[in-house]
Amino acid sequence: MQDNYDAGQIQILKGLEAVRKRPGMYIGSTGSEGLHHLVYEIVDNSIDEALAGYCTNIAVFIEENNIIRVVDNGRGIPVDIHPIENISALEVVMTKLHAGGKFDKDSYKVSGGLHGVGVSVVNALSSWCEVSVYRENKIFFQKYEIGIPLEDVKTIGESQNNGTVVRFNPDSSIFDEIDFSFDILSNRLRELAFLNKGIEISLTDERIVPVKERSFMFEGGVKSFVQFLNKSKTPIFEEPVYFESEKDNVIVELSLQYNEGFAETIFTYVNNINTREGGTHLSGLKTALTRTLNDFLKKSKLAKKMDENLTGDDVREGLTCVISVKVPEPQFEGQTKTKLGNSEVRGIVDSLVSERLTSYLEEHPNVIDVILDKSITASKARAAAKRARDLTRRKGFLETSGLPGKLADCADKNPENCEVYIVEGDSAGGSAKMGRDRKFQAILPLWGKMINVEKTRVEKVISNEKMLPIITALGANIADEFNLEKLRYHKVIIMADADVDGSHIRTLLLTFFFRYMRPLIEEGHVYLAMPPLYKITANGKYHYVYDDEEKDTYLAGLDVASDKIGMQRYKGLGEMNPDQLWHTTMNPESRMMKKVKLEDFVAADEMFTTLMGEDVPPRRKFIEDNALSVSNLDV
Repeated sequence: MQDNYDAGQIQILKGLEAVRKRPGMYIGSTGSEGLHHLVYEIVDNSIDEALAGYCTNIAVFIEENNIIRVVDNGRGIPVDIHPIENISALEVVMTKLHAGGKFDKDSYKVSGGLHGVGVSVVNALSSWCEVSVYRENKIFFQKYEIGIPLEDVKTIGESQNNGTVVRFNPDSSIFDEIDFSFDILSNRLRELAFLNKGIEISLTDERIVPVKERSFMFEGGVKSFVQFLNKSKTPIFEEPVYFESEKDNVIVELSLQYNEGFAETIFTYVNNINTREGGTHLSGLKTALTRTLNDFLKKSKLAKKMDENLTGDDVREGLTCVISVKVPEPQFEGQTKTKLGNSEVRGIVDSLVSERLTSYLEEHPNVIDVILDKSITASKARAAAKRARDLTRRKGFLETSGLPGKLADCADKNPENCEVYIVEGDSAGGSAKMGRDRKFQAILPLWGKMINVEKTRVEKVISNEKMLPIITALGANIADEFNLEKLRYHKVIIMADADVDGSHIRTLLLTFFFRYMRPLIEEGHVYLAMPPLYKITANGKYHYVYDDEEKDTYLAGLDVASDKIGMQRYKGLGEMNPDQLWHTTMNPESRMMKKVKLEDFVAADEMFTTLMGEDVPPRRKFIEDNALSVSNLDV
């Protein structure tokens, strides 16, 4: 292991001028995603030190006023004079775009960070930033304003510790809003701890009293990740399959385990980057898994149950898998630059997965038997699903020309202008149809009890009379055939009563969208209507309030002794006449809606499994833990 990490390893690629002018080019956006990306850039540097073997602890703090502090126990950023720039290497790293040790192969064999823009961009987009470096038994310090050093690097003390402390205050003139989410940061830090076994990563929120803290450290690596993902599910064998191997300087770490459910959950990473669009490593994994299981099937007594090979869909039903690869020079492509393009990685992953999975399954015959049995069952269900699809297509159910009879469509045919209300109950549906703006608002009433898709295979979803109207009205199909470009309405609004039954309807619909139309949520097309809970009349004037807290606040502002006050509590949407429904819940000028966001797939997957799955004890515990604190079941 080389320890000659000094100014000579700091290489400069280009300057920093355009960052403040076009921040979106460097951090993706100036919204919440870009704001949190600032933290990830700093943490990525600490993770790089950990990957190189020099860092074991990373701590992130959210201070008052949304100031961020990141502390690590790595080697500390070099502070000696850079041979080309003739200034401290610390100042080079903090003020020059694409400057850092990760560009030198002797310093870091692999490094994280999707854009590679590093701490200099964080510095440029902060009203102020300060860095303390602990190395060479000293503490070095430099402070900056909007990326410009206020002074030279100076020594401010002595210390036996090594590491780096970065504090920064995001620039309010750059970002739409500065409010760091503890949960968003926690989710990413937990993910990084899974992907880098043995490293302790903590998050502390100092904005609240008492402070909120979480700490993550997983010795099992991605095996621990799979166990975490499956903790609310029922695995069909106890210990997840796990291996870590290296070939041609590419490190592959993989773990997988099957559960009794039907959903396929695969997470893929390259150098700690979540490759949501997959890529060559995912292709290699899928090819190897399908081929390996078919090879075992041919030699199994179960072969007589099958007339054909298992497909990829068959062998991935109920699969939970995490694959993390470390690639020296990754090439990313795709719309969001999160798809791995290195062609050589496909063959490497295919080879290693085939070799190690075959070896494992030969040593664990009971595991391969239950996997094959589940895959064969999935294959027969797939054939039944194909028949169901063919039948519904012949009947015209899945064609956009055959819209459901209860759908009151809108006049505008441009999906970007259109919205559809999925309304609980015929009574509320009738009021919504009369109260809507027919130009851009469509109404689809629901009737009867919806199917719980968490406990159901796709063929029953397709043929279910309650689900078909939703599938056909939206026009984008479902599951593998879902096509967001065919979506007929860019706002899909769930409108249900503000009671337990309404919450159940919303949860059933959200589960369906999450499992079978996930891009609908990921791209921000799903909303929850917020009907009022009370109508308060005072001296002939009325006011709508949407929860008990708002009601109490409004009543406190009235003169109870002299005002004539009346109050109506709505038990359901059907109690409102069309004008009231329009004014309170459907008029874009006055309505309240909540946009459904998917900020953490892992947490969402766990929640839907807990609330809608077969296992009762986790659901009971979830309700007991949250019943007193929850104000809206859908948030």
